[in-house]
Amino acid sequence: MSSGRVSRHARVRMMAAVATVCALSAAPLAPLAPEALAADTLPYSETYRPQFHFTPERNWMNDPNGLVYYKGEYHLFYQYNPNGNSWGDMSWGHAVSTDLVHWKQLPLALSHDDEEMVFSGGAVVDWDNTTGFGTTTNPPMVAIYTSAYKNGGKQAQSLAYSTDRGRTWTKYQGNPVIDIGSKDFRDPKVQWYEPTKSWLMTVSLSAEHKVQFYSSKNLKDWELQSEFGPAGATGGVWECPDLFPLAVDGDPKKTKWVLVVNINPGGIAGGSAAQYFIGDFDGKRFTAEDKGTYTPPTGTVVQDFEGTDFGSWTTTGTAFGTVPAAGAVDGQGAVSGYDGKGLANSFHSGDGTTGTLTSPSFTVDSKYLNFKVGGGRHPHVAGTVMEQGPPPAGTILADFEGGTYGGWTVTGEAFGTAPATGTLTNQQEVSGFLGSGLVNSYLNGDSTTGTLTSPEFTIDKDYVNFLVGGGNHPAGSDNPTAVELLVDGQVVRSTTGQDGEALNWASWDVKDLAGKKAQIKIVDDNSGGWGHINVDHIMLSDAQAQPVSQETSVNLIVDGKVVRSATGANSETMDWASFDMRPYAGKEAQIQIVDMNTAGWGHILADQFTEADAPAKSVVQRADWADYGKDYYAAVSWENAPGGKRYMIGWMNNWDYGGAIPTSPWRGAQSIPREVALRTIDGRIRLTSQPVNSVTSLRQAHPASAVGATVKDTSKTLIGSAANGKALDIEATFSLKDAERFGLKVRTGANGEETVIGYDTTTQELYVDRSHSGAVDFNSNFPGVQTAPLKARDGKVKLRILVDWSSVEVFGGSGEAVITDQIFPDPASQGVQVFAENGSVKLDKAVVWHLGSVHK
Repeated sequence: MSSGRVSRHARVRMMAAVATVCALSAAPLAPLAPEALAADTLPYSETYRPQFHFTPERNWMNDPNGLVYYKGEYHLFYQYNPNGNSWGDMSWGHAVSTDLVHWKQLPLALSHDDEEMVFSGGAVVDWDNTTGFGTTTNPPMVAIYTSAYKNGGKQAQSLAYSTDRGRTWTKYQGNPVIDIGSKDFRDPKVQWYEPTKSWLMTVSLSAEHKVQFYSSKNLKDWELQSEFGPAGATGGVWECPDLFPLAVDGDPKKTKWVLVVNINPGGIAGGSAAQYFIGDFDGKRFTAEDKGTYTPPTGTVVQDFEGTDFGSWTTTGTAFGTVPAAGAVDGQGAVSGYDGKGLANSFHSGDGTTGTLTSPSFTVDSKYLNFKVGGGRHPHVAGTVMEQGPPPAGTILADFEGGTYGGWTVTGEAFGTAPATGTLTNQQEVSGFLGSGLVNSYLNGDSTTGTLTSPEFTIDKDYVNFLVGGGNHPAGSDNPTAVELLVDGQVVRSTTGQDGEALNWASWDVKDLAGKKAQIKIVDDNSGGWGHINVDHIMLSDAQAQPVSQETSVNLIVDGKVVRSATGANSETMDWASFDMRPYAGKEAQIQIVDMNTAGWGHILADQFTEADAPAKSVVQRADWADYGKDYYAAVSWENAPGGKRYMIGWMNNWDYGGAIPTSPWRGAQSIPREVALRTIDGRIRLTSQPVNSVTSLRQAHPASAVGATVKDTSKTLIGSAANGKALDIEATFSLKDAERFGLKVRTGANGEETVIGYDTTTQELYVDRSHSGAVDFNSNFPGVQTAPLKARDGKVKLRILVDWSSVEVFGGSGEAVITDQIFPDPASQGVQVFAENGSVKLDKAVVWHLGSVHK
C-alpha cells in the first residue's frame, strides 16, 4: 500500500515515490476482464469470482479489519472503496458470519469523509462499558482505527462505537485518542489484558520497523508501555501488527506469545507477506526468543575483494571505481554487513554512474554459490540490453523536437501547450529521452490531467516503438497513465510507465493490424502518486526496439545468458544470497555485478563469493512466515472467538500487483480463515495454520479417491475426470521413493495451462508454480514459483489443498508450510493430475471433494 513518504533517494514532494502502507495503495490497475464485464453476468458467478472466499459484491477491498466475535457472529470489517474498483476513499466495509465460511455483506460501517480516510484497525466488545459508549447490559462494540487525515497526511488512532451489534456506528467526538504527529503510525489492534484489567493496543511505527504497545483503562486515554523492533525482515514497512497468546503443543501450562508483523515489500516471496515472532509478554514488553547468530555454510571463497585491486575481474564504466571500496564511499550512507575490509560498491560518484564488474570464466563444480548483496532493488529483466544503441530504422511519427505538438490534439492541462524540454519543477530527474523534447505530463505536478492524441496514420510496419516512463497506471484502470493505440476508436494496445522517471523502450507487435488506420493517444487521468507519464520518439519500424537494462544486480551468466540473478533490497545493509549451481554443473560460467541504474538506489553492493555444498540463507529466509505464498497479507486474528480458538485471516493479494488483477466488478479477496496453533517441529516452536473446520461443510457427497498408486517420470490424470473441478478440497499423502519432485497439478487445461503444487526432495521444500496458471502477464511480478521449507515425516509428505476459482491454498505437513497464491485460469481448465519427475513416488492416498458455493 502506498503513501507519500519520501526516502532520501526520492524527490521531495507529496505522493511521489510509492512507499507502502497497510491501508493505502497506488498499485497498478489492469484492464477489466471482458468476460467479467458482461452485462448479463449474475453477481458472484463472474469468471474469477471465489466461491468460498469472502469478496464484496462490488468494488475494491484490501486489509481485514476489526475482527471480533459477538452474540454468535464473527465480524469481518475490511478496507473498502465504496466508490470504485481501485484503491481510494478508504472506509470500513462489513460482513458477518456464524461459521467463518458463509458471509453476509452488510452496509458500509465506517465511511471516509472530507477530513479523513478510515484506515486499518481492530474492534473489541467493551463488556464493562469502560468507555461509557453503551451500558453494562448492552456493552458497546468499539472500533479502534487509524485516521488518515487528508490535510497533511498525518495518521492517528481514533474510536467509533456501535450499540446495535455493529450495524450502525458513531465516530467518537474526542478523536483522535492517540496522536504522535506521525505520517507512519497506524493499524491498531486492541485486546483486553486480564492481568492488569486494562486494554492493550499493538500499533505500528511502520517506517521505523517498530511495534508500539499502549495501555488504557477506558480506550480513550492511552499510555505508551514499550516498543519492539527493528527485528527480523525489515525490507519494507511494518504494518497491521497482532499480538496474542497460544498454548504450545496444546499445553495450557506452556504458553507463548505470537507477534505478527506484516511487511511490504520485502516478504519471503517478494512484495507483501506476514512474518511472526514468538516470545514472551509481561504486560508491558514483548521479548522475542533469541534465535542465535547465523553462521553460513563453509566453502571456498572465490572473491572477497580484500586485495588492493579487483584482480582478474574486469570493470566497465565508472560506478565500481578502480579498486574495491573500504565500506561506504563519498556521499553514501553507512554500509554494513560486508566481511573483512573490502567490497564491490557501485556508488562511486553517486547513483548517476553505471558500470559492470565481471569475473573470469570458470567451470561450475560446486552446488551453490553464496554471496552477500546490498544496494538497490532493481532486478534483472530478461530481454534488456546493456547499452542503448541507435533506434531501429523506420518512420518517426513524433519526436517532439519542434517546440510544438504539431497536429496532435491536446485536452486538459497536464501536457501544456508544447513538449517539455526535460525535467519539470519539483520532479525527480527525467532521463532516457532522445534529443531535447518529450511529452511530460508532470506540468504543475501530479494533480493535472489530460490527453494528447496523434493525427491518424496507417500501420505499414511490424512494430510501433516508443520511449515511455512515469506512473504505472495501465489503460482500463480507473485512472490510467498510459500510451494507447487506437484502431476504429478502440484501444487495441496499451503500455504504462513503471513508477520511474527514466524512459525506456516499449514495443507493440502490430503485424495483425497491417493496413489499418490508427492513432496514438497518451492519457494522464491520474492525480495521485506517480500520476503522470513521459513519452518520446514514437515510430513505426520493422524491427523491435530493445529496452535498456536498469538493473542493479548480481548475475550468473552461462552460455552468454543470465540464468540466475539477485538484487539488493534498497538498503546499505548487505545480506546473504545464494545461486543454485547444480543445473549448470560442468558448464562455463561468469559472475557479473551490474549497475545500469541512475535513479534512486541506483547502485549495488557485493562481497564474499563462496562456493559451497549448501545455500546461505538471508535474513528474510531466516525469518518466520505465517505463509510463504505471494498472496497473504495484513493477516490478523479474531478477538473473543468461542472456546479460546485463535482464527486468522489475510488479504489474498499482493501490493506488487494488487490493483492489476483481472477481476471486475470487484477487486480483492480474503483468504480462508485459519485456525492457528503453536507446535514443536524439529525442536523449534512454529506457528501452524489449518483451514477452519467449517470448510468441510461445503464438501459435496461422493468424493473421488485414489489409493496406492506409484507414479514414475510422468504426469497423469488423477482418478479420471471425477476429480476435475474449479472448487476443490484435496487431501493427499505421498511416500518418498527416488523422485526428485512430485505432487499434484490442478486447474490443468489446454495449451499447457496448469498450477503445479509439488515437493522438491533435493531442497526439502514445498512449492507452487503458477507460471502457467492462465492469465499471468498483467504484471511481471505475478508469474513464478513460491517455496516453503518442509521436511518429510517418516518418509511421507502430507498436503491439504483448497482450490477456488481464482486461488490455491496449500497446507503442508502439520500446517507449518503454507502457500497462498492467486491464479486466473481459463474456466475450462479443471483437470487434476499427479506427477513425478526424475524418479518415482508412491501416492498413498488422495481424496478430492468438490466444494459447493457459499453464494447459493
